[in-house]
Amino acid sequence: MTNTSSKPVKTDHRSIVALKLPSSVLVLITYAQQIVKAMTGNPAFPSPVPALTLVTAAINDLQGAQTVAQTRVQGAVITRNEKRTALVILLDQLRAYIQAQADANIENGASIIASAGVGVKKPVVRAPRVFDAKLGPVSGTAKLFAATAGHRASYEWQYSTDGGKTWVLAPVTLQAKTTISGLTPGATVQFRYRPVTRTGEGDWSQTIVMLVK
Repeated sequence: MTNTSSKPVKTDHRSIVALKLPSSVLVLITYAQQIVKAMTGNPAFPSPVPALTLVTAAINDLQGAQTVAQTRVQGAVITRNEKRTALVILLDQLRAYIQAQADANIENGASIIASAGVGVKKPVVRAPRVFDAKLGPVSGTAKLFAATAGHRASYEWQYSTDGGKTWVLAPVTLQAKTTISGLTPGATVQFRYRPVTRTGEGDWSQTIVMLVK
């Protein structure tokens, strides 16, 4: 649906066009007509590619082919399907144009896309990983997860069973996760890690305390 709000929807993330093509031919025709109507005279789309006249012609061709197909004339369904494919191709090309216009103005990308009568994909926001420990799949194990320090980083892991007085070094990994085994069930264990990059060793993280089972 067209965004009728007078205020642009601003975002720091790249907004993505969601072209949801209906399976029904009649609904597809209506959907395409709405897009053409929304983009006609829209200042956000000064020179649509393909031209809206071509899209309109394809819509009309599909309408005519659909009418004939309903009469069950031999070969009419094949022709209707060909006209549908032709329209879908043009709509996909139009999607690419709408995306290019939105990318040129990322701050208002969502409102630009919505003004074309198409949907906007919701951005996937991933919460940053923090240092965490979970019970392992078998008794006496713990799975550790840390924040990624970037490419070509390694990770040093340590654990303590005496309240942090002494630390045991676990195997270094190239991924920001590891599994530590051989822990005593029922013991309270502290864990910590530090990243190692080309610039040197990072600081040891805050400790995590876990009761081993």
